[in-house]
Amino acid sequence: MAMNRWEEVRRRHAAAEAGGGEERRKRQHAEGKLSARERIELLLDEGTFEELDKLVRHRCRDFGMEEQVIDGDGFVTGYGYIHGRLAYVFAQDFTVFGGSLSETNAKKICKVMDLALKNGAPVIGLNDSGGARIQEGVLSLGGYADIFLRNTLASGVVPQISAILGPCAGGAVYSPAITDFVFMVDQTSYMFVTGPDVIKTVTHEDVTKEQLGGAMTHSSRSGVAQFMAGDDRHCLQMIRRLMSFLPQNNRDLPPRVECSDPVDRMDEALDTLVPEESNVPYDIKDIIHRIVDDGDFLEVHEHYAKNIVVGFSRMDGRTVGIVANQPAHLAGCLDIDSSTKGARFVRFCDAFSIPILTLEDVPGFLPGTAQEFGGIIRHGAKLLYAYAEATVPKITVIARKAYGGAYCVMGSKHLRCDINFAYPAAEIAVMGAEGAANIIYRRELNGASDKQALLAEKVAEYKDRFANPFIAAEHGFVDDVIEPRETRPRVIQALRMLENKVDSSPKKKHGNIPL
Repeated sequence: MAMNRWEEVRRRHAAAEAGGGEERRKRQHAEGKLSARERIELLLDEGTFEELDKLVRHRCRDFGMEEQVIDGDGFVTGYGYIHGRLAYVFAQDFTVFGGSLSETNAKKICKVMDLALKNGAPVIGLNDSGGARIQEGVLSLGGYADIFLRNTLASGVVPQISAILGPCAGGAVYSPAITDFVFMVDQTSYMFVTGPDVIKTVTHEDVTKEQLGGAMTHSSRSGVAQFMAGDDRHCLQMIRRLMSFLPQNNRDLPPRVECSDPVDRMDEALDTLVPEESNVPYDIKDIIHRIVDDGDFLEVHEHYAKNIVVGFSRMDGRTVGIVANQPAHLAGCLDIDSSTKGARFVRFCDAFSIPILTLEDVPGFLPGTAQEFGGIIRHGAKLLYAYAEATVPKITVIARKAYGGAYCVMGSKHLRCDINFAYPAAEIAVMGAEGAANIIYRRELNGASDKQALLAEKVAEYKDRFANPFIAAEHGFVDDVIEPRETRPRVIQALRMLENKVDSSPKKKHGNIPL
């Protein structure tokens, strides 16, 4: 009897591991995709995966489903370690019923999410699913809602990461949408609420799956995906790299690594990196790479809203979140997309105790009817709200322009920023010198015999009086005017000073961010 039980255990384990069988797995490989178990093995430290609910079976008895029962029911769930730290994972197996969600495999996901919350560890979902299991009706839909609830409860408590490694459509897209970071794979993954066929029927638009919801679409146009990978292996390596910057939960601090890059390292190249002329573009990433540990910067949302740059680095071996205006794109203006991108990143950093370093070179908000009609006021306020709400250490360096309301928004002293530095060439003013001179001296200019000469004189006068960092420094809005070469050591000293910072907000259930 006992021997029969042992054989049954082995048989069921083998059936679960086989999934939909060798033929379907070969089809996955032919499409450039790995199997669910191969993905988990690459994601986690070698040999650390412990599977849960391996023998779960669905309970559907309609439409001939009682004849199609596979152990595990198409989902692989469990826990393991990434860089030696606990992580929970679930992976949809497309070879079993197209990776469709059933009542039972939804419970498998809920179980690991509940464990993640109790134990304070990240949750990583590897999505490759045809959607809800149609044969189960509302039971499968209810499974999605159970997962959505847990995503929401876990938000800001443990990091949640979604990898889209195949199809993800209909209700399935909303779980990844609630998570902190979405990874997609170019050419093999897609996401959309309604597919091309439905769109053609309803709106008569012709669009392919790739155009509608491919990795490049969501990485560059919609902003749904923060990272785009070349293939499954690349995607899983990227997730492991991201995890190296993040804490386990909201009570934990980000991991500290040994820093071999001298904390007092000066860099003379920074003194000439920012052009003196305020309208000449340059790449803000050149500053980032020169001041962080070993030039290592993991950019988030690289292909979306390129006028703002966000991502993770280390300084003095500690994780920092960096938010920087990008003068090389749209002159570094803030617009709808960049405001939303920046706000989301700032709020993530604040939720998980990651200090925020802001590099500012912003001429203002992008003008135009498209921006105004699109709600730039509301969307710009999201970034303002996020900075004001954040209680983590906040350090701002004004590299050049800081004009108008954008000065206020980008981590100004007035929004509880702890340390504010400015380079000598910084211009902190309501607007650019030429626009200001045209308004202030309008009458004189209109009556002048040589309007251009007088304008040049007045622009120079305005620049001398306002387009510099010293007025702000005199008022304490800037803590110090520093030489660019000093940036790394001065920021690191400020981070060390702020290591035990405690700040709070008025007691409330939660604020009402202008969504």
